[in-house]
Amino acid sequence: MRRRHNTGDSRRYYDWMDRAEEDMETVELLRREDRCYFSCAFHCQQAIEKALKAYILVKTGNLVDGHNLSWLCKQAVKHDEEFTQWLDESAALNHCYIETRYPTDVPYEMGRGQVRRFADMAREMFTFICEQVEEELDASEPPSAEPEADGE
Repeated sequence: MRRRHNTGDSRRYYDWMDRAEEDMETVELLRREDRCYFSCAFHCQQAIEKALKAYILVKTGNLVDGHNLSWLCKQAVKHDEEFTQWLDESAALNHCYIETRYPTDVPYEMGRGQVRRFADMAREMFTFICEQVEEELDASEPPSAEPEADGE
């Protein structure tokens, strides 16, 4: 299945990474507030979605559409097998997309411990993705020219 992207979305990886970082900062602020657990969990999902999109954009030059972290993580695995270690976390954080934003007939319970786990999971995964993006950017930079010897 080919995924289309919103034509208004940025195609610059650093825009996606900036927004992902902002989401992680929001997580840190919201995780301290008992009334904000759902919002905190949602921003965990958002940070990883944006970071994965940035990574895929750096690797392929293509902006992918979609919110499913498992699918996005599997797209990243196509370029780096190390992303397989994050498939379980991606699946867990997927529950923070819809379930945290809308009321349900059967209440979706979330407490401090669960939010802490989501936030820690997101922080670890975000750090890993940042490192992978940096590695890719370093690898794609042309080697700098060596200064010529003065003959001394």
